[in-house]
Amino acid sequence: MHHHGYLWTGPKASFDNEALRRPPHPEPPPAGSRPELIQRYREVAAEFPTVDLPPLETAYWLIKPCSLVRGTWDEAKEAASWLGEQLAEYAPRFASEAQRDTTRLARLVNSAAERLESGADVSLGFYLERPSYLYLAVVTCSPNGSKPDLACPVR
Repeated sequence: MHHHGYLWTGPKASFDNEALRRPPHPEPPPAGSRPELIQRYREVAAEFPTVDLPPLETAYWLIKPCSLVRGTWDEAKEAASWLGEQLAEYAPRFASEAQRDTTRLARLVNSAAERLESGADVSLGFYLERPSYLYLAVVTCSPNGSKPDLACPVR
């Protein structure tokens, strides 16, 4: 088991585009469906695997391009440490003063280490200066606990 880290920052409006953050339905629309429905399905099927937007289900990072992986670690504590480094870097830009609290951030990192050690994924999101958003994730790989059929994007 190992872990991959992901980071996304961008406009909150882009993050809110859920159609590109969820995988397409496994079955395409039936023949005879409205042309706009078929076209939308094709767009999502083509874009979801490649778009850098965070997926709604954290494990789906594993089907994204390996160029989006920000780091890979064999140990959960190393992956959690990376999360801590990112939080420290971005904390001055957090929109909420309460989110900048170093004790709270340390608790998040400790909790992340425990969850990763158990094989779970971790995802965190923070509003930055409006209208930006920060999304961090560490995904457990080989196998992933929630989606064990997803292949490792790097190894």
